Amino acid sequence: MASGEERVLHGVGASPGISIGRAMAVPRHPVQVAYRPLQDQTEAEAEVTRFEVALQATHDDLATARDDLSAALADYSYIIEAHLLILKDRMIKDRTAQIIRQQRLNAEWALSQAVSEAKVFFQKIKDDYIRSRFTDVEYVTDQVLRHLSGQEGSALSAIREKVIVVAHDLSPADTTQMDLDWVMGFVTDMGGPTSHTAIMAQAKALPAVLGLERVSLEVKSGDFLIVDGSAGVVVINPDDETLHYYRDKQEAYELYAQEILAQAHLPAETLDGHPVDVGANIELAEEVGMVLGYGAESIGLYRTEFFYISQKTTPSEDELFHNFRAVAQRLGGRPVNIRTLDIGGDKFASSVDLAPEINPALGLRAIRFCLKEKDLFLDQLRAVLRASAFGRVRVLFPLISGVEELVQAKELLERAKAQLVRRGQSFDPKLETGIMIEVPSAVAIADLLARHCDYFSIGTNDLIQYSLAIDRVNEHVAHLYQPLHPAVLRMIQMVVRAGHQAGIKVAMCGEMAGDQRAVPLLLGLGLDYLSLNALGIPRVKQMVRMTNRATWQKLAKRALSFATAAEVSAFMDQELRRHFPKVFSAEPAK
Repeated sequence: MASGEERVLHGVGASPGISIGRAMAVPRHPVQVAYRPLQDQTEAEAEVTRFEVALQATHDDLATARDDLSAALADYSYIIEAHLLILKDRMIKDRTAQIIRQQRLNAEWALSQAVSEAKVFFQKIKDDYIRSRFTDVEYVTDQVLRHLSGQEGSALSAIREKVIVVAHDLSPADTTQMDLDWVMGFVTDMGGPTSHTAIMAQAKALPAVLGLERVSLEVKSGDFLIVDGSAGVVVINPDDETLHYYRDKQEAYELYAQEILAQAHLPAETLDGHPVDVGANIELAEEVGMVLGYGAESIGLYRTEFFYISQKTTPSEDELFHNFRAVAQRLGGRPVNIRTLDIGGDKFASSVDLAPEINPALGLRAIRFCLKEKDLFLDQLRAVLRASAFGRVRVLFPLISGVEELVQAKELLERAKAQLVRRGQSFDPKLETGIMIEVPSAVAIADLLARHCDYFSIGTNDLIQYSLAIDRVNEHVAHLYQPLHPAVLRMIQMVVRAGHQAGIKVAMCGEMAGDQRAVPLLLGLGLDYLSLNALGIPRVKQMVRMTNRATWQKLAKRALSFATAAEVSAFMDQELRRHFPKVFSAEPAK
């Protein structure tokens, strides 16, 4: 079958499953940006007008793409809505016009300069989700540049045979041009698990491996590919042995996927009768329908930063309230945990002006920022409280490092309640409060923090980063980011014990909660709730139903006895294959 030497590439498994077939390579035609000085202010104003015309044309293209979404993808229109908002962002629109006028440069060059400035801010962001949103800025501005230069995009509408699409990247507008019935999977240089390509692939259950950096240069149309979206592996021109192995694995996965999807709405309860709430992490209200379709029993984490990075002005209390209320009502009695603003320092916000910081990851962010900007915080707290009259709403405070911060946050919550009482506005007076456990100091005093809140939620992304002193953005040390590090496992155990001794529940909402391989171990450590990205919910619920918690409590003790992450990983590989042979199997020997 192979037409050349077999090559194996490793990227980000963004949508699970296995596809085997021919590649369709999408040619990349980067826009050529010319430098052209302008003669006078009159010419500059004409150039601003030309830029505004290109913005409107791009807006019209995106609106058409949104309206053309099929019924199956209608719940994902929020992706294109976000792109429409980017066109209005002052960091792009206003800054480009400013450069044209002040530096008297052509629109293409000014826009490219504005995007470069925005990229500097995004590269400092530690949060994967927010950082990955810069690709959306690039998609949108690339379309504006094409309108300015008169260049056309790729012709994807011509796909009329079963193919695996290989591209540098794909925008929402690109995916709307395709007839996805002919697409077997996606492989791209760019993107990650939260990118729009991943979301679209997940929506159509198409395997996707992203973030391969140079795959669009290494694969040509007609190459035979294997795409393993579960493992993040792409095999180019496989030999017969590899092809046979992956055909068997593909058949086994498809049977397993049918089984778990059919059972997605069943409760998640272990074999020995222990119920586990499996919820979803969301960024936008429009995602609620999607996550419920995947079997979410709650919204374990509702990030609120989007309101502060997608518009030119700080959102009002009423804007926030209407959104939070809509989410609570759509959930039909299921709980939603609304995390207060986790922004500042390394987070980019077009509507909140912050002074530069030498070390933003350890600076004025999250609860620290909110305790300083009390009026902004009170607006959000009142909005959450008002929404609590319409559903099971809880409030979640991020990055708590000590009791003082939590006490101050709760005092402001009480002030917000008093303000609503004076207004005569309804809210749930027993609104539950939780805290994110994300820093080592919170782990060390979890027993003290538990006296002042109703539940814990472990944010493993930051906890691992801060505990192991690892910057995941830094390619030189990113490999040391190890969720199975003994220190991380011991911290999880400490938090669970402190919470349970105080009679409160303990959740996890970091990426580790969505790792199917980690789920049995997390149950063994005593986690009560897991919250993750939508696509992983059926698999995680199925894994919960296949797990005997008592057995994994014993195995968790053994896992905690190892000295290195490598030892824990090897132990987990062995036990997962032994207890779940249907799900986990060894990779082919080469």
